[in-house]
Amino acid sequence: MSDLREALLRDLPDIRLLTAPAELEHYGRDWTRRWNPAPLAIALPADTSEVQQLVRWAARHQVCVVPSGGRTGLSGGAVAAHGELVISLDRMRQVLAFDAAARLLTVQPGLPLQAVHEAAAGHGLIYPVDFAARGSCSIGGNIATNAGGIRVIRYGNTREWVAGLKVVTAKGELLDLNRGLVKNSSGYDLRHLMIGSEGTLGIVVEATLRLTDPPPPSQVMLLALPDMAALMQVFELFQHRLPLQAFEFFTDVALRHVLAHGASRALDGDYPYYAVCEFDAATEAAEEVALQAFEKAMEQGWLLDGVLAQSEAQAAALWRLREGITESLAPYQPYKNDVSVRISAVPAFLADMQDLLGREYPHIEVVWFGHIGDGNLHINVLRPADMAAEDFIGQCERVTKLLAATLQRHGGSISAEHGIGLVKRDYLGSTRSAAEIALMQGIRRAFDPDGLLNPGKLF
Repeated sequence: MSDLREALLRDLPDIRLLTAPAELEHYGRDWTRRWNPAPLAIALPADTSEVQQLVRWAARHQVCVVPSGGRTGLSGGAVAAHGELVISLDRMRQVLAFDAAARLLTVQPGLPLQAVHEAAAGHGLIYPVDFAARGSCSIGGNIATNAGGIRVIRYGNTREWVAGLKVVTAKGELLDLNRGLVKNSSGYDLRHLMIGSEGTLGIVVEATLRLTDPPPPSQVMLLALPDMAALMQVFELFQHRLPLQAFEFFTDVALRHVLAHGASRALDGDYPYYAVCEFDAATEAAEEVALQAFEKAMEQGWLLDGVLAQSEAQAAALWRLREGITESLAPYQPYKNDVSVRISAVPAFLADMQDLLGREYPHIEVVWFGHIGDGNLHINVLRPADMAAEDFIGQCERVTKLLAATLQRHGGSISAEHGIGLVKRDYLGSTRSAAEIALMQGIRRAFDPDGLLNPGKLF
């Protein structure tokens, strides 16, 4: 390690490098906090050329590389625990170009998602992918995990909004993929291989993003429900009658943590389940349709209470009840499952999942919430204060194997939007067949025959 570090500093004197212990720890991990970071060094390139220099140096010395964005990942995808060179893209956060005719925004990978939103707004448009970590996550990391978020029901995942990518390969070559074209039937679309590949096929150094028109004015409702069956009934009713932008749910346990973290209560009384619903409401007539849907759900006994936001500030306060959950749970360092099934399979899967979690975690608090409109559920298991971390992880991994088997029966995925990383690689077989995994491994070898890019992740 010492000799390699000296060689790195000697061979690449013009590239900013960090080697102090605190810096190695900071850049060598993500939000999982389960592995002790031990990178060789942290490189902060300023442009694509410097990324290429770093990758070529790593290839010559057979040093593994971990690409690093905002490090807000929850699957260990940005962990460097075995002497890897971390290539942090923190300094590559510029908006490079805007194409008004094509509605394309070209950015560097380190640009935070919030800054992408602001750049799009400056042109009267939106980049519609959105989630609570918008201020700290980077667009490169979003692409690496095909991030989804709270508006997938309307706009889909990151994949739908990437028109082109520039990627540095394991050999230091620069690929210019699709170049923002709308039509391009010229063989394999390597751009889509890169999206969701978690830095195992190449390092994104530039992204061309599609933008779209802002949605019409919207309204936000907070709904209180008696059970999951009612939640699904309300979702189907609202989806049929309203142009939904988002439909998110959480439990009373999740609400308790968010309120303790500083959010404001919006409804009197306590209820088992809640949903935040946002829908187009450009006219009074549209709002009246929403109120009629609400009354219908109340008559059916599917709703117990609810509130319609009367201002932007109140709408933001209602959204905080959902978006603040992850932050409120962070001090517990929860074990997280991020799963998905087809929307039609949600009721049956939820019944099996609730039985499983109740049986396997009788004395452990489980907080769950999710994007019910796209079949994505987040399960957070909180470690009891008197349980050793090693014992807790062991128990959670045993239960995750059972959960993976349940997902397999329902045709679901062990990772909806967080990626596989280190945390979920042992459960990949519950989502992908042996033939699929073999082909994926073959693709990885074709792009990175020496296995230097983000080693240990995915497989």
